[in-house]
Amino acid sequence: MTESPDWPAGVARHVLPRIDSTNAEALRLAATLSGPTWIMAREQTAGRGRRGRAWRDPQGNLAATLLIRPTGSPADASLYSFVAALALHEALVATCGPAARVQIKWPNDGLLNGGKVAGILLESAGQGARVTALAIGIGVNLAAAPDPTTLEPGATPPVSVLGETGHAVTADQFLDLLAPAFARWQAQLETWGFAPIRSAWLARAARLGQPVTARTGRDTRHGTFEGIDDSGALILTTPAGRETIPAADIHFHEA
Repeated sequence: MTESPDWPAGVARHVLPRIDSTNAEALRLAATLSGPTWIMAREQTAGRGRRGRAWRDPQGNLAATLLIRPTGSPADASLYSFVAALALHEALVATCGPAARVQIKWPNDGLLNGGKVAGILLESAGQGARVTALAIGIGVNLAAAPDPTTLEPGATPPVSVLGETGHAVTADQFLDLLAPAFARWQAQLETWGFAPIRSAWLARAARLGQPVTARTGRDTRHGTFEGIDDSGALILTTPAGRETIPAADIHFHEA
């Protein structure tokens, strides 16, 4: 395949006809890859979302994973989810056009006109406090959205790029936008640290300053979404005061 002239230098690209999970394949191949590599599948049969949920992947959508070898701690590696979110936002804006409303939903979703159009999943391999390989998986509903009845109650309704905008874009075309965008935001993180990434992310965040519900495995918190801290954790103002929540599912309060 001929790569886009904007494809980032030194980054490989593997396109597979069918695979269980691009994240799983990336981690299986990690020991054999000589540098950062995007792995994209035409068909993904066992995609994964957060907390072990299935990621349903209708034909024509994007299923891709970037495998990198970050330096630093697992906490440092987790910041790449915000890099991925910014790259995803940039690629969606370029694809969907100025009339579309593209936002980021903490911690890992892309929204298009209020519906969920994309998700991000980070998985890592390593020993102890060292991450030796990081798989950054991104799924985008380009051609079709999954059946809403297959999702858990309270989930953000799914949408597709084609359904919301009428724009038909292939997975290859979208990856040609996504990979260079990721490289640019990655360079910012690695040069300047998390602060500019955090500011850019907040400028694109959905429901900032509005009421949300944060659900963890044990607790439910209702409050106002105030932003994210220097580690990427959610800042929520509740009746009990200001709380920092490192991991949760966020549900919006609909009018």
